[in-house]
Amino acid sequence: MKFSQRLYLKVEDIWKKTHQHPFVVGMGTGELPVESFIRYMKQDYVFLIDYSKLFAFGAVKAGDLETMAAFAKLLNETLHGEMELHRQYAERFGITHQQLEETKPTPINLAYTRYMLNVAQNGSLEELIAALLPCMWSYWEISKMLADNYPNSISHYQYGDWVKMYSSSEFGELATWLINLLDAYADGKPERELAILENHFLTTSRFEYMFWDMVYAGGDWPV
Repeated sequence: MKFSQRLYLKVEDIWKKTHQHPFVVGMGTGELPVESFIRYMKQDYVFLIDYSKLFAFGAVKAGDLETMAAFAKLLNETLHGEMELHRQYAERFGITHQQLEETKPTPINLAYTRYMLNVAQNGSLEELIAALLPCMWSYWEISKMLADNYPNSISHYQYGDWVKMYSSSEFGELATWLINLLDAYADGKPERELAILENHFLTTSRFEYMFWDMVYAGGDWPV
């Protein structure tokens, strides 16, 4: 069994709950309240600012030019692909770029990104990949599920652009590259090291669910 398959089985129950979350399902049916999506879009934008830094760390920690270039491509795609989609959504909702960039992260958002940045700064490249992978991998899984189970979701006037981006073959290729890279690094490692990678993957998978729940329910600082 590949290590990525082991990881998938470890978080299968969490990912199933994520796929069934009312925010995710609401994007598929088109019934998601727009205020929840606006909250998501703003929080995910500031999340992506820190998420981009993870790919920069990946380029620094890469052991060869090919891997370095691939992480640089991921950094570029995040800054100019994913984040541009958010900027376009903000414009639709009358939110300026300045307002978008001045969004303050919620406690869950902050805890999630700081966990990954700590791994990036103090861990190995494979630890970094294990920590950041649930976001990319689960987005690809979620968007494909929406496109397959809710055929109208990909053309929905509000949420269709989101489904199209993350279910695209281009995004899938980036996620698959990371999955395969982690498998390559994990091959032959002792169980004690694999357990560390597994724990990072499990922790950030939990954070992913909490992020969806937070933007749906509107959780923020108590004061």
